[in-house]
Amino acid sequence: MRRIALVTLVVDDYDEAIRFYTDALGFRLVEDAPRPDGSRWVVVEPGARGAATGLLLARAKGDGQAARVGDQTGGRVGFFLHTDDFARDHARMSAAGVTFLEDPRREPYGTVAVFQDLYGNRWDLLQPAG
Repeated sequence: MRRIALVTLVVDDYDEAIRFYTDALGFRLVEDAPRPDGSRWVVVEPGARGAATGLLLARAKGDGQAARVGDQTGGRVGFFLHTDDFARDHARMSAAGVTFLEDPRREPYGTVAVFQDLYGNRWDLLQPAG
């Protein structure tokens, strides 16, 4: 079996990113290990242990990477957070201060609303149809 295990998300600060993803989005901190070069190996996952794909939160190094923080996909939605209860997660995330860029809408593929993370990366919160 093949799958994408991790996707790197470049962040300004490990601790603020961990707080946002765990507190505001409800992700689980899987690993936070120091590395010999002073960086950290930080992995968060949505939902229960063993989620299909996790995020590797990587602190930006240098001006080139720092310029990409918050705009890793050129302003497009680049991340898709699936849920089995849109209303529950939308309400919880809104109460936690997550910025939604639109009202929830129904599409043929499900209920969706675009939100942004603490750096401005765009995400879909999506409850698939069916």
